[in-house]
Amino acid sequence: MCPYRLAFRALAICLVLPLLYFSDAEASDNRPNILLVVADDLGWTDLGCFGSEIDTPHLDALAQRGVKFTSFYTSVSCSPTRSMLLSGTDNHLAGLGNMVEFLTPQQRGRPGYEGYLNNRVVSLGEVLRDGGYHTYMAGKWHLGHESNQLPHARGFERSFSLLGGGGSYWADRSGLSVRQKLVTYAVDDKILDELPGDFYATRGYTDFLIDAIRKNLDDGKPFLAYLAFTTPHDPLHVPEPWLSRYHGEYDDGYEVLKRRRAEGTKRLELVPNDAPLPRRHQMVKAWDTLSKEEQAIASRGMEVYAGMVSNMDYHYGRIEAFLRDIGEYDNTIVIFISDNGPNPYNSEDYPGNRDSEWLSSFDNSLGNLGSPGSNYAYGIGFASASAGPLDLFKMTVGEGGIRAPMLIDCPGIKGGRQIGVLTYVWDIMPTILDFAGISHRDEYRGRRVERMRGRSLRGALTGTKKTVYDPEEYICGGEMGGLGAWIRHGDF
Repeated sequence: MCPYRLAFRALAICLVLPLLYFSDAEASDNRPNILLVVADDLGWTDLGCFGSEIDTPHLDALAQRGVKFTSFYTSVSCSPTRSMLLSGTDNHLAGLGNMVEFLTPQQRGRPGYEGYLNNRVVSLGEVLRDGGYHTYMAGKWHLGHESNQLPHARGFERSFSLLGGGGSYWADRSGLSVRQKLVTYAVDDKILDELPGDFYATRGYTDFLIDAIRKNLDDGKPFLAYLAFTTPHDPLHVPEPWLSRYHGEYDDGYEVLKRRRAEGTKRLELVPNDAPLPRRHQMVKAWDTLSKEEQAIASRGMEVYAGMVSNMDYHYGRIEAFLRDIGEYDNTIVIFISDNGPNPYNSEDYPGNRDSEWLSSFDNSLGNLGSPGSNYAYGIGFASASAGPLDLFKMTVGEGGIRAPMLIDCPGIKGGRQIGVLTYVWDIMPTILDFAGISHRDEYRGRRVERMRGRSLRGALTGTKKTVYDPEEYICGGEMGGLGAWIRHGDF
């Protein structure tokens, strides 16, 4: 039996806690559930509903039923975005002023650069749990490794979490770099020593979340289900039939794909018809200058990447079907986002990897790419293509780095719309609390906590408001040490 299933059955946790966050109305069975789904490093045009050739029917259907946001912004990288998602405020206030992996000596130990979700904020899980919700989490955490920093300690009553930034999708738990050769998983507050032999991350996260929801269905409490996929973050891994699904699709290279994606966004009216295509980045080699072997490996990597996105769509479809089967979908707020733009790294670019014995131990041959034993990232060329008409990619403040897809479907909204309302990742928590009828307080368990900087998107979702922020406001804004800074004023 799977270790995390054993832990699921063995750990009976009864928490008797004061309700420090009360519903503004009487708690009732009618309060909506929340399914919050986060993809990892998914480019702005990697879904069919954003102009992609990748087959994503379940997420495309979600876009057709709900609202597709075309001007949704994030941080430049994983953990800063996730800290804002789960706190409703700026990542510097929440403890992730920089990714823990990239903290400089000047930042380390300073307020706002703790490298984990700090106690200056109260998390979405804590607020909803104390407001009468079940709270479940499965997937990438990346907000702390110590026992008092795990999802279980920050409001999630059940969790199966990858604690770091990424690693193998298989049972071997291999990491991203020579500095982190193995990744760490936890079930609730217990660190796992091993994973089941047939483990595949995207499937395993979905299974866990479905089991957690099913266990407490009879008590009538609403739930938050946070499904934090690692897909399509490298290393690029996917099982059959998705591994072979896109054979030959990308043989023309990343420059052709970027043009195709840009044309797709224009057909969908995501960008103006006269929007120019960004020039090829100076670090992207022209496709026709690559050797045949280099082209074959690069296009195969993109095939695997596309298969991962389709596989993620399949497993998202499983949890949506489950909610329909148990009669809960129509009373569930579904939010799907990516945490930032596509990753431009090659596997060699991670600290310590280049020319290392550790990286050379993987089999990245053409026949094994995407399978167990490989460790491959698709690099800057195809990352540029995943951004489509947008310039740049993850780890930059270019549009391709900080603009991400967002889809929302929920009860009572005016669906079937595509809107360009400016939104930021810190708006998601206020939106959820608004629909749940729960107030955010300035104090949590005897300590002062930061207010939420975000705004509820309820008016934009229902169609009663055309904007979330006044055009004259200087809003959002982000900074990442050495990677640039940005702020938004109206259309600029």
